[in-house]
Amino acid sequence: MAEIRHYPFVSHLRSDPTSWVQHQHHGKVRHAGAGQSFWFQPRTAALAEVPLDDREQTVLFHARTSDFQDVTVASTVTFRVQDPTVAVVRTDFGISPHKGRWNAAPLETLGGLLSELAQQPAVDLIAGMDLAEALAHGIGPIRSRVAAALAADERLHERGLTVTDVRVVSVRTDPEVERAMQVETRERIQSEADKATFERRALAVERESAIAENELASKIEIARREQELVAQHGRNERLRATEQAAADEIASTASAEAKRTVGQAEADAQAALLAAYDAVGRETLLALALKDVAEHLPAITNLTVTPDLLTEALARLTGSDRR
Repeated sequence: MAEIRHYPFVSHLRSDPTSWVQHQHHGKVRHAGAGQSFWFQPRTAALAEVPLDDREQTVLFHARTSDFQDVTVASTVTFRVQDPTVAVVRTDFGISPHKGRWNAAPLETLGGLLSELAQQPAVDLIAGMDLAEALAHGIGPIRSRVAAALAADERLHERGLTVTDVRVVSVRTDPEVERAMQVETRERIQSEADKATFERRALAVERESAIAENELASKIEIARREQELVAQHGRNERLRATEQAAADEIASTASAEAKRTVGQAEADAQAALLAAYDAVGRETLLALALKDVAEHLPAITNLTVTPDLLTEALARLTGSDRR
């Protein structure tokens, strides 16, 4: 508010930069503008002060949805005086030249007007919605509808006002109805959560089954390979035994053939020896026999030869008979 100081016969007014002040004397405008400072005579002065800063008006109202449910809309409308020369004519912004206070309540008057103008489009919009839609998606459409309606309303322009912002804080209904709707929503969410849990469990079981099948397939494959390994090992052993038997047979045949060859050679040698023995005389054979016997007799230290034995031996060597 403007600051007024009183002196004898005159007073002094000083206003803020955000306040537009108008001074009239005998019906003529002597001073007008923001941040004014001037002298005046209280008895003949008519003063008015219009705030130029943004003001917020809380708008709280009830409406009914298409399914006959009551809702409460809480919103805020931000406005300011765009043309103070028009506003000071259409709304009582006059202030007391003695105290510097408004003679009426201009901001309350403008706030009431804004509330009425904001409620009507919101009520019309909510009437076409059911309760669930209004509670879930009503804030955005209500804000857009109210902002568009206030921007196009001529009654605000005629009072030098402009709306700078519209905010819808909440759309609420009776607490019991909200709790009932929350129960339904909770049940649906719980059902979806249970469904998701069951799906996760089914997926886990499916994955475990797949893992078990893979393990079983791996065991079967390992068993098959072990079987093939055993079979191959058996084949290798049979082949080795066959080859060994063949080698033993060849060795046995060769040994027998060698023995037959050696025996034949020995037989041939004996036959040749006997043939040679058959060609010599009896005395020669005897000598050879004695020689062979002598080779196998132990060592003889002393040998006694009698005359008779010597005579007989010499006779045999000379080929004469002893008479």
